[in-house]
Amino acid sequence: MSIGSHEKSGLSKSVWGDADFEEMGWHDATIHGLSVQPTDDILPRLFLDLDYIVRWVHPVPPATHFSFWVSPATLVFDDVFDLEGDLDFKGFALDLEIDGVHRLVPDDARQDFSHLPLWHIEGHAFELKFRASGFRQYFRQAPRLVARQVLPNAERGGCAFTELGFS
Repeated sequence: MSIGSHEKSGLSKSVWGDADFEEMGWHDATIHGLSVQPTDDILPRLFLDLDYIVRWVHPVPPATHFSFWVSPATLVFDDVFDLEGDLDFKGFALDLEIDGVHRLVPDDARQDFSHLPLWHIEGHAFELKFRASGFRQYFRQAPRLVARQVLPNAERGGCAFTELGFS
């Protein structure tokens, strides 16, 4: 087993990036925190603290509900600009649950940044759109098999933006 891998859940490493985008899926991942942090360069970085669902486990009868291999993770986008978003919460549910993350080819006339992808994070009650040069995702703990798609706050270590994968 390599460093940061977890055989039972199928996670092969604890740090993922742009090259892994097609293998990843953020559907139903819960965002616990968001931070835009300045850098020494011109463009800031966008950090998302989330519970990433590494694998959905089909129920084995007599069980009728899925279980999930879940890990707290830090998703970091570099060189972020043109950040815009929308929140649309109704009632008491204030969960930021991701539906999908899309890497798009921009169709604008910004020649200076035309090589940078447009990112679109769609949520069930929100959306974020921005330009960024790329991303890395750090799985901070080995995945745990749980009955829900989100870890309890105490088990995940609270909200964190740590850029270090588990070993």
